[in-house]
Amino acid sequence: MTDADKFLYGDRSGMSAPLAQADWATKKLVWVPSEKLGFEPGSVKEEQGEECMVELTDSGKKVKVNKDDIQKMNPPKFSKVEDMAELTCLNEASVLHNLKERYYSGLIYTYSGLFCVVVNPYKYLPIYSEDIVNMYKGKKRHEMPPHIYAITDTAYRSMMQDREDQSILCTGESGAGKTENTKKVIQYLAHVASSFKSKKEQGNAVLSHGELEKQLLQANPILEAFGNAKTVKNDNSSRFGKFIRINFDVNGYIVGANIETYLLEKSRAVRQAQDERSFHIFYYLLSGAGDKLRSELCLEDYSKYRFLSNGNVTIPGQQDTDMFTETMDAFQIMSVPEEERIGLLKVVSAVLQLGNMSFKKERHTDQASMPDDTAAQKVCHLLSINVTDFTRAILSPRIKVGRDYVQKAQTQEQAEFAIEALAKASYERMFRWLVLRINKALDKTKRQGASFVGILDIAGFEIFELNSFEQMCINYTNEKLQQLFNHTMFILEQEEYQREGIEWSFIDFGLDLQSCIDLIEKHAGPPGILALLDEECWFPKATDKSFVEKVVQEQGTNPKFQKPKKLKDDADFCIIHYAGKVGYKADEWLMKNMDPLNECVATLFNQSTEKFTAELWKDMDRIVGLDKVAGMSDSIHGASRTRKGMFRTVGQLYKEQLSNLMATLRNTNPNFVRCIIPNHEKKAGKLEPHLVLEQLRCNGVLEGIRICRQGFPNRVVFQEFRQRYEILTPNAIPKGFMDGKQACVLMSKALELDPNLFRVGQSKVFFRAGVLAHLEEERDIKITDVIISFQAFCRGYVARKAFTKRQQQLTAMKVIQRNCVAYLKLRNWQWWRLFTKVKPLLQVTRQEEEMLAKEEELDKVRERQEQAQQQLQEFESKQQQLTSEKLALQEQLQAETELCAEAEEMRARLSTRKQELEEILHDLESRLEEEEERASQLHTERKKMQQNITDLEQQLDEEEAARQKLQMEKLTTDAKLKKLDEDVMVLDDQNNKLIKEKKLMEERISEFTTNLTEEEEKSKSLQKLKNKHEAMITDLEDRLRKEEKVRQELEKNRRKLEGDSSELNDHMGDLQAQIDELRAQLAKKEEELLAALSRIEEEAAAKNMAQKKIRELEAQISELQEDLELERQARAKAEKHRRDLGEELEALKTELEDTLDSTAAQQELRSKREVEVTHLKKNLDEEAKLHEQQMADMRQKHNQAFDEINEQLEQAKRNKVSVDKAKQALESEWNELQIEMQTLTQGKGDSEQRRKKAEAQVQELQIKFSESERHRQEVADKMVKLQLEVDNANSLLSEADHKNIKSSKDLSSTESQLQDTQELLQEETRQKLALSTRLRQLEDEQNNLREMLEEEEEGKKIVEKQITALQTQLADLKKKLENETLSLEGTEESRKRSQRELEGVMQQLEEKTAAYDKLDKTKTRLQQELDDLIVDQDHLRQIVSSLEKKQRKFDQMLAEEKTISTRYAEERDKAEAEAREKETRALTLARELETMSDLKDELDRTNKLLKAEMEDLVSSKDDVGKSVHELERSKRAMDQQLEEMRVQLEELEDELQSTEDAKLRLEVNMQAMKAQFDRDLQARDEQGEERRKQLVKQVREMEVELEDERKQRSQALSSKKKLELDLGELELQIDAANKGRDEALKQLKKLQALMKEQMRELEELRLSRDEVVNGAKETERKLKAMETDALHFQEELATAERVKRQVQSERDELQEENSSSNAKNLLLADEKRRLESRITQLEEELEEEQLNTEMVNDRMKRSTLQTEQLTTELAEERSGSLRLEGARSQLDRQTKELKLKLQELEGAIKSKYKSSITSLEAKIAMLEEQLDIESKERQQACRLTRRTEKKLKEVLLQVEDERRNTDQYKDQAEKTNSRMRQLKRQLEEAEEEVTRSNAQRRKLQRDVDDATESADMMNREVSSLKSKLRRGEVPFNIRRIVNRTGLESDEDVDVKTETPEPAPE
Repeated sequence: MTDADKFLYGDRSGMSAPLAQADWATKKLVWVPSEKLGFEPGSVKEEQGEECMVELTDSGKKVKVNKDDIQKMNPPKFSKVEDMAELTCLNEASVLHNLKERYYSGLIYTYSGLFCVVVNPYKYLPIYSEDIVNMYKGKKRHEMPPHIYAITDTAYRSMMQDREDQSILCTGESGAGKTENTKKVIQYLAHVASSFKSKKEQGNAVLSHGELEKQLLQANPILEAFGNAKTVKNDNSSRFGKFIRINFDVNGYIVGANIETYLLEKSRAVRQAQDERSFHIFYYLLSGAGDKLRSELCLEDYSKYRFLSNGNVTIPGQQDTDMFTETMDAFQIMSVPEEERIGLLKVVSAVLQLGNMSFKKERHTDQASMPDDTAAQKVCHLLSINVTDFTRAILSPRIKVGRDYVQKAQTQEQAEFAIEALAKASYERMFRWLVLRINKALDKTKRQGASFVGILDIAGFEIFELNSFEQMCINYTNEKLQQLFNHTMFILEQEEYQREGIEWSFIDFGLDLQSCIDLIEKHAGPPGILALLDEECWFPKATDKSFVEKVVQEQGTNPKFQKPKKLKDDADFCIIHYAGKVGYKADEWLMKNMDPLNECVATLFNQSTEKFTAELWKDMDRIVGLDKVAGMSDSIHGASRTRKGMFRTVGQLYKEQLSNLMATLRNTNPNFVRCIIPNHEKKAGKLEPHLVLEQLRCNGVLEGIRICRQGFPNRVVFQEFRQRYEILTPNAIPKGFMDGKQACVLMSKALELDPNLFRVGQSKVFFRAGVLAHLEEERDIKITDVIISFQAFCRGYVARKAFTKRQQQLTAMKVIQRNCVAYLKLRNWQWWRLFTKVKPLLQVTRQEEEMLAKEEELDKVRERQEQAQQQLQEFESKQQQLTSEKLALQEQLQAETELCAEAEEMRARLSTRKQELEEILHDLESRLEEEEERASQLHTERKKMQQNITDLEQQLDEEEAARQKLQMEKLTTDAKLKKLDEDVMVLDDQNNKLIKEKKLMEERISEFTTNLTEEEEKSKSLQKLKNKHEAMITDLEDRLRKEEKVRQELEKNRRKLEGDSSELNDHMGDLQAQIDELRAQLAKKEEELLAALSRIEEEAAAKNMAQKKIRELEAQISELQEDLELERQARAKAEKHRRDLGEELEALKTELEDTLDSTAAQQELRSKREVEVTHLKKNLDEEAKLHEQQMADMRQKHNQAFDEINEQLEQAKRNKVSVDKAKQALESEWNELQIEMQTLTQGKGDSEQRRKKAEAQVQELQIKFSESERHRQEVADKMVKLQLEVDNANSLLSEADHKNIKSSKDLSSTESQLQDTQELLQEETRQKLALSTRLRQLEDEQNNLREMLEEEEEGKKIVEKQITALQTQLADLKKKLENETLSLEGTEESRKRSQRELEGVMQQLEEKTAAYDKLDKTKTRLQQELDDLIVDQDHLRQIVSSLEKKQRKFDQMLAEEKTISTRYAEERDKAEAEAREKETRALTLARELETMSDLKDELDRTNKLLKAEMEDLVSSKDDVGKSVHELERSKRAMDQQLEEMRVQLEELEDELQSTEDAKLRLEVNMQAMKAQFDRDLQARDEQGEERRKQLVKQVREMEVELEDERKQRSQALSSKKKLELDLGELELQIDAANKGRDEALKQLKKLQALMKEQMRELEELRLSRDEVVNGAKETERKLKAMETDALHFQEELATAERVKRQVQSERDELQEENSSSNAKNLLLADEKRRLESRITQLEEELEEEQLNTEMVNDRMKRSTLQTEQLTTELAEERSGSLRLEGARSQLDRQTKELKLKLQELEGAIKSKYKSSITSLEAKIAMLEEQLDIESKERQQACRLTRRTEKKLKEVLLQVEDERRNTDQYKDQAEKTNSRMRQLKRQLEEAEEEVTRSNAQRRKLQRDVDDATESADMMNREVSSLKSKLRRGEVPFNIRRIVNRTGLESDEDVDVKTETPEPAPE
């Protein structure tokens, strides 16, 4: 093995190791979750209920693990598998283990279905050389190991073969190797698609600096230099997404390329994180530029640039100087001119210089200033713009306000933000220009691209601690890409299922992600996040907070959207993506979306003299200005719209880019590559399991595996399946040849596999996940048994062999012993010695040997003799053959000599005969044309008949579709009627008209009769009505709940008002204390006033002096302004002069450019003028600087003078203001007291009104309760009637079912399954009851916990109030006791202690809130599981009922199809029999023709012989002696014979012609009959296929309807349960609030005791939490088991239907095979007959010479018989056509009868249930009227509360205005003494009013207590009603009606109260 083979193929020896296989089989190895390794292998030892004892294989520890946490392990056969989709156990553990094993053995590429998963090796691997490129070239994917080259090659080959565009999508985290893999793709395509062309093509294709492939490879270094950077994870991380589109021509050569970029991280140009770099180009330029270039670009050291945050950060193993030269070389190869290169580098340097611009805040204002403008000068020099204009545009830009432009001074923060925005925008524009320039260089060729391969390199799914706008855009793209993958996988999987003929319910997995995509991108209904962000960008006062609130308001109910549960969460909202929940922080989203820029600076860049910068900033219309962000234009109408609607946000642009990308990707055939980081330490050979699992989840690999598991992921070819698993079914397959499919079907039956777990296709067997592992286990067990038996047999055989050997040895030993004993006895005997010596000498012993030798010799002689006789016989037979051949050759020679003579005579005769036959042919052709015309007429008539039949069938289909449309329209009209009923007050007249029309229509319809089908449709309509009424009742329940919510909100408002009143009372007490203090202060202030009067006089004199100074300064300012205006005029003149000079310069330049023949004198003049212009520019700049310096000096002087004057004025104002403040404060407090009294009286009136309304509501609820009881009784009576009707229909259906024997069998099987399901459902209901009891217990515990928490919160509030009181006391103590430091220190220590106690209480509260949140989560999860179980139960019941109905219909359709098929089979058999008879007749006629021609030839020969004899007689020499008379006689006799022969010949020729005509006619008729028969067969097959398609369509439509009904039902149930939970929680909150109000006063004393109790309760809570968690796990396991059982039953039902369909398809296939075998048998019989006829003809030629005359007569008779048979066949065909016409007429009648039945049924249904519908509608209208009344009352209450709130706000505003207006009382200082007396009187009156207000407050308190008592009574009554509802005393229908009334009223409240606010334009 080479080095490359190690990293491509690896070592899979472990997969076939028998020890590993044995361990896996015996130990029951599984995967156990581990914190360190992700998953650990272990063997199951014991099973204890829902837990298992598992022994870990690595450590040997025994661990208890839940069964749900255990994951199955794959057999060793699947270790290091190349495609993870082939794993039989598809789970996270096996996927991770496979990737880990492959990664540790050096295999970084692995397939996972459509994915190619790449793990970054962090080292160089030798698998990218040119040899490996050639190795993968032209190979299929499964032929080679996984590689990026294999994916690119398959994409390239499929593009060439299918002419379809391809795409390769590389995604993954930063550092996963996306860019490297894209490089390898481009390298492979450049190698494969570039070839040696002809010289002409080379001349066209070669560019200015190299070939196109070279440019394509060199585009990557440029993009990496400007778009890549060093991050913590990756040294060369691409900070943008790109889509490289490589175009190919028809021959597969690269023609051009195009690059599109997405989401450049432009903020990296401004700031970087620690240990990270900015874009590479900055470091390349600073280290690699020469001295000349450094001076030209004003480059400095790394440390002097602020935008390079971390200085010079180097990359290990990379030199920036070398990389700079490499990028410059790449620019040359890309043929970028030097001017553009320098312009590009100038922009890069300018971006760095922009960061060095520093701003400072001015001393007395917030305005920013630039003390040092060296960086600005460098920027302006690099970008060729004016420095002063640039600084002015940054510090005080012009902003459009209305129609005018205003200069607005910028603060330091605004200026720095503007500079950073300019740097980012300029870098982004430069990068965009660079990509366009590369695209321009790559699209220079003349050839057009036929197709392309696109490579997408984009960031994968990202989940950080804080996710911002960029992460949302990336995750949005990954959602779209994952949806594309799901869709393509769905298509490919199901295409394979179709190819293999597997039945499969088609599921579009791409729709799973649509809800999340809609949440982000939807335009309206409700709008998505991007749409809401764009909408907020239009409003000037919008903030990130308002955007988040709007998102929560619009998308709060979306299942993929979540609000943050805790206030301390950093995230503002969460989105549930396919990879997990991601929290997003919406900081600066509006700014990022608008991307604002300084318009003034942008216009300067646009007007730059540098072409490059001007080109970069040419699109000025699409810039968002700073005025949009600052909100300057919010007061002007229409100012928020910028530049005539050209303003487009970043979100909109990215959305368009993404939609275009997705459109191109959808039009391509995608190939998916997922890159994965093994660790964050960049170490080779290390893999962190948790990190890899998270990436697999984010990349969608696990999502793809989930889709695989839905279908049949494991596929095995027939041969392999039979070869591997035939050992499990030894006697299932019979001996002999058998098709692979049949063998696999027999094996699966013998294995007794569940039919839902596998499917048998055309070439493979498909299995669900885990089935192959089960088969492998059984196979291992079988093999072990076989091997054990084999070993036992072998051991027995060896033992038996050893035993026999031992026995033989024993006998041999005995013989040897016996012989030895005999020898010892005879050894010394003399006679024995003599015998042994004499015996060899005797001849008797030799005779036997001689006899044997002679016998052998005899045998040999006999053999020779026999061979000689055989040879003689062979020679004799050969001699006879040769003699016979010799004779035959002699005869042939004689015959040939005779034939030569005859041939010449025959030629002449044949020529004459040819002419005659041609004439006959013309006649026959004319006859043929006539018959063809007749046949075409018949064919056209037949086609017309078929068209009529098809038209009738189409009409039937259209009528069925129209009926379905009418039903859908009926449903929509019902929904519209509900809406119209809500607007009854407005549309009464229209409703009455519609009712009248409806009555007329119903009277017409009620005249029709009903049939058996009526009963079925009646039951359907009743079910629909029942569903409608149930929906109405649920709506009423929802409304009632909403009303209760509103009532609770009102109660909360009342409590708030009560709290406000108590606070007002406290405030009154404080005011009294303040009044006392003010009285003491008044005396002091009287003394101070006298002193103040004297001060005022002194200040007046000082004021006069200050006014004089002000006038002098104003005169100086006016002089300075005049100077300023003069300077401005001079400056304007200088600017005009400069402009004139500039215009002259431009004119001269244009003249110089126009004149081609320029002389030396002109060049000198031009140089002089340029020198003059430069001098003028310098002078202008110097003058401008001088002017600016003078202006700055003047401004400083002016500001100093103003500051001095302002200080003097402010001192005077302060002295006056202090006098007036006391008076105004007293007056404002008095006004506040009056306002508070008014609000208290209003609150009392409101509370009385609410009490009255509550009493009225109670009475109305009692009335509704009685009405609902009546309605329940009526509904029960109707249900009894409906049940009777259903029983009748069921009896009729049972009679129809007894007729169909096969259908009854199928039904019995399904009924047995249904009984099983019902038993399981009963068990489920029992478990659900147990769960519900457990839930109630948990809810009670939760309520107790909530009450405790609320008590703690109230205690916390009281402690906070105490703290505030203590703080106020401390402040007072500090004012009074400044000297007493010791007491202050004591108070501070007490305050610190209280703060510590408070912090401890807060910590305990936080812990309790966390525990409460956990309990909430467990409760919600259990409730959801309960809801799902109930929904599943309802689904199962609905499915069972619908399946019964469908099966009955299907059985009827089957019976009809069977009758039709039998009829067609009979007709086909008849036609085949007729065709056979005609073929036999044609064969007999052909034989007769041949015999006639033979006769004719024989007669010609005899004629020739006679003529020859005549000539011989005439010319013979022996006729001399004969007489003349004898010659004459012989002549006459011969003439007579000749005449007779001629007559016979003519007769024979006539007979031949007649037989040939008959033969031709028969052939024509046969062809016509065959054509008609084929057409009839085709038409019947087409009709059968059309009917089958219609049946399939109907079944699919029924399934779709079923699914829709299930979804609606589940949604309704879930909403109902959620509302019930909300009701319960609100009730608990009400009770807790009432208790808290009563116990609020007692909390101060119990705080210390509560602290101890809370600690105990915390421990109890922990214990209870553990119990709840264990209970939740148990319920989850049970639920999972229940779900699997439900799925199992559904699959069994589906398999029953599929088996039925398979049987039908097999029956059809068998019929087709029978027909084809019959046809083949007929053809074989025909061929046999032809051969036999030829043999018989050869034999008959010798015999038929004598019987010619008799044969002719026989043939004549046969021809007459054939003509008669033809006439009879024609008559039969005519009768068949008449039968077809009769059948067509019968079909017409049937269609008419069906139409009539449909009309009758619709009429009967409408007439029967008209009265019930009208009564229900009337009741609904009554309920809705009552709801409207209640909603109006609620609205009035809400309006009153709003008015009170508005009044409160107005009062507060008035108070603030009065405090501000204290400066208006300056002139009232002289009247203070008189007003003081009045104030004393007012104080006395105020005290009296305070006493009165206290008395009124006490009365109000009593009224409030009465109201609370009445509210408590109401709550008790409501709770009693709810308890009755829960117990079930009140019927279910009544509950629904009551709840629905509440819901409707609440909806009205929501609709009417939520008045839209006017949106600012």
